[in-house]
Amino acid sequence: MIDRSAPAPRRLAQALASLDRVVVAFSGGVDSSVLAHAALRELGPSRVLAVTADSASLATGELQHCSELAAAWGLPWRSVRTDELTDPRYVANGSDRCARCKTALMDQLGPIAHDRGATVVLGVNLDDLGDHRPGQAAAAERGARFPLVDAGLAKADVRTLARDADLSVWDRPAMPCLSSRIPYGTAVTVDLLGRLDRAELAVRSLGFGDVRVRHHGDTARVEVPRRDLVAAAE
Repeated sequence: MIDRSAPAPRRLAQALASLDRVVVAFSGGVDSSVLAHAALRELGPSRVLAVTADSASLATGELQHCSELAAAWGLPWRSVRTDELTDPRYVANGSDRCARCKTALMDQLGPIAHDRGATVVLGVNLDDLGDHRPGQAAAAERGARFPLVDAGLAKADVRTLARDADLSVWDRPAMPCLSSRIPYGTAVTVDLLGRLDRAELAVRSLGFGDVRVRHHGDTARVEVPRRDLVAAAE
């Protein structure tokens, strides 16, 4: 039972304690980082495992980022290879692409959690529930839980928890998978993902930390925060 009158850190701790053992889908972003860090603190290293999915849609440097965070916190961590690109429905890139991705993820995390007597948990917050996120439904159907939602935490609450815990990721921009840069209906290929990855690395090398390069046929649309538009134009 979660005490809704309790402070946010305590509500999250209660949500995690009710699960006893967890496998955290760990992307290294602020949501999954707060979730993994809180689980480590509440449950201890023997009852927590963070797992990062490594695939062609993961941007360069993200796997190492996850590994380094886990090592700094003393968080048990491993990576697994997911092969969503072997699913023709994922490659076709319909509006259910994220569901195909989460299915591939749960194919890997489910057996790991089963062997540990644990529950798979994802860093979904209240604000995510209002978006088109078919992946959330696919993960939930496979038994995943969302402790941030159970604790009543929105994105701003999560960032506050990260800052208060002195987590370096507290103000980190969101880093959705590279496939999200490709319009629905355009096939997802390893070649295209690689080109998007290299393009974003090139823009970041110019000093822009929060960037998307979106694929539109022969056009690449570069997105940066409004505050960076003048510098980007220059």
